[in-house]
Amino acid sequence: MPVLAQQPARPSPTPTPPNEEQEPVKIFTEEVRLPVIALNQYGHYDPSLEVDDILVLEDGVAQQIRSVRHLPANVLLVLDMGGELSGMGGMSKLTGLTRAVAIEVLNRLQEGTQVAVIQFGNSVELIQPWTQDKEAARQKLKTKLLAAKRSRFSDAAAEATRHLSDRPEGTRHVVFITDGVDTPGGKIDREEAIKRLAAVRATVHIISYTEFVRQKKSDRRAGVSGGQMPPASDPITATDPTLPPGTTRSPTFGVSIRFDPAMRRRRKAYEVDLKKSQQVLTTIAEETGGRIFLPKSSEQMIAHARDAAREIGAEYVVTYRPKRPLSEAPRGEYRRVEVASRRVGLSLRSRRGYVVPSEPNE
Repeated sequence: MPVLAQQPARPSPTPTPPNEEQEPVKIFTEEVRLPVIALNQYGHYDPSLEVDDILVLEDGVAQQIRSVRHLPANVLLVLDMGGELSGMGGMSKLTGLTRAVAIEVLNRLQEGTQVAVIQFGNSVELIQPWTQDKEAARQKLKTKLLAAKRSRFSDAAAEATRHLSDRPEGTRHVVFITDGVDTPGGKIDREEAIKRLAAVRATVHIISYTEFVRQKKSDRRAGVSGGQMPPASDPITATDPTLPPGTTRSPTFGVSIRFDPAMRRRRKAYEVDLKKSQQVLTTIAEETGGRIFLPKSSEQMIAHARDAAREIGAEYVVTYRPKRPLSEAPRGEYRRVEVASRRVGLSLRSRRGYVVPSEPNE
């Protein structure tokens, strides 16, 4: 992408003190830094990727690749701590499980990875600034996560954009652990937040709660409970004078049904929101070259944490100079990108496109 370099405005006759500010000269250079995930035939990181292994098409035109590098990643964990008491009639997102999944991702990241952590509920909070110290981040995950009633997903997506913008392009990753459902009343609407997230050109991975919540609902049958009824609840036993007090001939079983119209409406609305959210989350992941994981159990949540970390570790940065100059494009223009493998057994995945920045220095 276009980059600004800073140079002194004019030669100085005497050495410039290191702490003295200098006037910058803007030098416009053109380079697209494209994150590409490379996996071998076994689904593992391919350490042997070369320029000749990759075909990059921009708007259908083959590009000349200048370099392929495997660089340390910058990974922002964004954790949804809101809405535990959901309209599903019970716990939907579990604080302890979210913590365990985040720690599993952290543990599996390669050494040298820069990590930061955001949690969101009633508000959005950065609980761990950028660091390579995994133990420091792990302690924050163990001690700083707090459950909340509300969920500000869109606000969190916008905040993630701000924290990623100063990271080297091509190495930016976001891992969301969320159901993606927004509580009304946030500072930014979802559409605008998604646009900002796409514009920062990060690879987005999502470990989604959407199927997990649906599975819990089908397992639990919210609002219906069954089991052995106490003797006092049995009208026959309660009035049988031939039995000692508190005894019965055989256990009596029954089912009690609770009707709560307000709760039913909330559950129905939440189910609709879940369906819409999963569609949005899937689009975000696929557009940015990441993946959405849809676990149905706690065990699958943890397993997909390992999968997400493996995807991040398998990413290269591919650079090329667009044949159609960026300086001649209308600002904000979208360019479609396709990546294909030239080598048998090699699987490549990248973002579907990028937006030409509005300013040369973006």
